[in-house]
Amino acid sequence: MPSKLFQYAAIWEPTTEQSKNGEKAKLIVDPKTVLCADDKSAMVLAARAIPEEFLNQLDQVQVVVRPF
Repeated sequence: MPSKLFQYAAIWEPTTEQSKNGEKAKLIVDPKTVLCADDKSAMVLAARAIPEEFLNQLDQVQVVVRPF
């Protein structure tokens, strides 16, 4: 299977309570371009790039993958 070009990033979203306390959404994985066989492989790479301090808040993390 030929490789395809994908880009991924991850965004942390605050809870309602955190928003009330002034927290704002932040980019926790900068956009990165990778070669992968498919979007699932790109999603795995993106998930592995999430910083350790956010692993206990995965319900607040949005991972986005887009093909070129």
